[in-house]
Amino acid sequence: MRLAVLGWGNDSRGDDGLGPALLARIAAAGWDDLTVVEDYQLQIEHALDLVGADCALFIDAGKGTPAPFAFARLTPKRDATHSTHALSPEAVLDVFVQVRSEAPPPAFALCVRGESFELGEGLTQAGAERLETAWDFVQTLMAERSVAAWDSLASRSPPLMRV
Repeated sequence: MRLAVLGWGNDSRGDDGLGPALLARIAAAGWDDLTVVEDYQLQIEHALDLVGADCALFIDAGKGTPAPFAFARLTPKRDATHSTHALSPEAVLDVFVQVRSEAPPPAFALCVRGESFELGEGLTQAGAERLETAWDFVQTLMAERSVAAWDSLASRSPPLMRV
């Protein structure tokens, strides 16, 4: 399965660095058929990073996310972010539909619970612990790299909340 993994956040803003930290581990792991994309925020151009992928994984930190993380299947959706400089993963999927006139690849979100997002801070202790738990989960995802297996895991995860 060709997998596009998009992670975003700002490691200079406390637990907002959870997405890039997890993405760095994924990039260093050496898994085959992986495209890794890191940015500070999602943009409309990221829809093009999904071209040719069999599946997509979006990784971010969330303040309102259940601890330690939530994992969910995503669908395209035009939301309030479609007219801003920072998009939600669902809006990126919607841009893919608009640009390509076809369905995007199946997509999932892994959102790790963050505690503090203050400028100039590093990861909190809780954030660092959740990073380890999320890393263990990512290894499970990579060992069972199929949409059916990921759907099963998503069905057992708490609801996704990124507030």
